[in-house]
Amino acid sequence: MRVFAVVLIGLAVEITALVAAFGSWGFLPTLGLLVLGGVVGSLLMRREGARTMAAFSAALRDRRAPHQEVADGVLIAAAGFLILVPGFLSDIAGLFLLLPPTRRLISRRIARRAEQREREMTLNLRYGRPPAAGGVVIDGDVIDIQPDRPNPVNRTELT
Repeated sequence: MRVFAVVLIGLAVEITALVAAFGSWGFLPTLGLLVLGGVVGSLLMRREGARTMAAFSAALRDRRAPHQEVADGVLIAAAGFLILVPGFLSDIAGLFLLLPPTRRLISRRIARRAEQREREMTLNLRYGRPPAAGGVVIDGDVIDIQPDRPNPVNRTELT
């Protein structure tokens, strides 16, 4: 539900910015800036995607988990989506995600979280708990509330 609210708010802000730009500059300059943002973003996305793919291959060659590289790839894909969405604010957000220093800050956090989850999963599997186990144990006794009815388990044991 939060994602839906963020998308709706972002859409409203995007439309407001486009209407304001159209009112200030006119149709052709507004369209030109949108196209320019898309072209610059696609060029940056190609370059950063190639760098990330090379880093991913190097991580695999070095036999280390490529958490950082995967996070970078996801952020580059998100930046590509934001650049494809028409609007100034989404283009700016996409371009910020394509800049290596900005992306590095966000991808480090994503990579740290992935490594933490990997450690938790390894510990859970090592100690015999399934990954989704919440650690809740319910202790109790089974009581038969209809003692006059024959129990099928006991009947098969007797025969």
